[in-house]
Amino acid sequence: MDAAQQEATARARELQRSWYGEPLGALFRRLIDDLGLNQARLAAVLGLSAPMLSQLMSGQRAKIGNPAVVQRVQALQELSSQVADGSVSAGEATDRMEEIKKSQGGSVLTGTGQTTSTGGAPTVRRVVREIQSLLRSVSAAGDIIDAADALAPTHPELAEFLRVYGAGRTADAIAHYEGHQS
Repeated sequence: MDAAQQEATARARELQRSWYGEPLGALFRRLIDDLGLNQARLAAVLGLSAPMLSQLMSGQRAKIGNPAVVQRVQALQELSSQVADGSVSAGEATDRMEEIKKSQGGSVLTGTGQTTSTGGAPTVRRVVREIQSLLRSVSAAGDIIDAADALAPTHPELAEFLRVYGAGRTADAIAHYEGHQS
């Protein structure tokens, strides 16, 4: 690899760090290890081609262009943490990965009467994940926390929203969402 290629790869990894919290190579390797996958299986679950996954991991490409794939990455990260803390078994994780693979992503917040793929109303978890995905696609968690800190003195409710949905755990965001309904 020549100097220009090395520089482009380093820049792509820095962009990935700002967009996704870390370079995608590290993130994807952790998912592979935690969920017992190989690269081909991870690519299939995410809905990416194997070459595209490889380009993202190596820094040849910086950004995941499909928002549904970003949502699947986030769902796999959540699943990985549930497997790590023992709240989801390996067998359950395999079933959940199939559900994640089939998920279409897309916005549950746009359009009237939009439903989940099962035909019901969007679940609270899905709405919360959509809000998280939107915020996290705009800015890295650290920047969201900085913005929340700047807003806190004059707009504490907005600051709390940014912290909970932009950088918090999904379970906390669900509790926040449910607490602010009706």
